[in-house]
Formats: sequence, C-alpha cells, structure tokens
Amino acid sequence: MITLNYRDARPIYEQVRDGLRRLIVSGAIADGEKLPSVRALASQLAINPNTIQRAYSELESEGYAASVPGKGSFAVRRERAEDDGRRLALTETLRETLRELRALGMTTAELDAIYREEEEK
Repeated sequence: MITLNYRDARPIYEQVRDGLRRLIVSGAIADGEKLPSVRALASQLAINPNTIQRAYSELESEGYAASVPGKGSFAVRRERAEDDGRRLALTETLRETLRELRALGMTTAELDAIYREEEEK
C-alpha cells in the first residue's frame, strides 16, 4: 500500500499523503471508500498517529479526502479538470528538475534508469 523511505528528503507526512493520493487517483482506493483509521495506519507504518492525521488533513485540504465526524475519513475522486491542473503543475516541476539534473551532468541513461525503477514500484 504505502511505503516510506527514510532517506527521502520529504517529511514522512508528505510521503504518506502522496502515497494515499496516488492510490486514490489510480482507483486503488475507490471514491467514497473509507480510508484506514489514523491509529490503524500509524500502527501499520510504525509511525506517530499525529503524522497520519497531518497527512489526512492535507488530503482533505487538497480535496482528495473528506472526514465525517464519528465515522472517519473517506476518499474523494476529484473532477478530471482538477486532476489535469495538478498534472500540468507536476509536469512543469518535472521539467525543471530534469533540466537541473542534466545541468549537473546526469545522463539520459541515468534518468531512464530512475524512471524504470519508479515504474516497477
């Protein structure tokens, strides 16, 4: 489901948020499906429940989750137009990152290897 990389520069809550967002966008977590409870997910990932709560709060502010008092958090499938906007923003970020990596001497083969590695996950 979600894997954490402790060598990643991003904070753990961002990794959890991004992992859940990816599962929601891909359909692995269906629209309206209940997300794991904060305690259950914290226990599964062996991290502090406050970290999970922060990830859930971010997902809610981004429109990928909705919380129902007393019932938990649920996945929300966003409108295609919103997904397209996010996609464009991420594509521009990727382009900037690729330009910087090329300027630092990374070869196309190295970039391709990273892409293939991520594709296998």
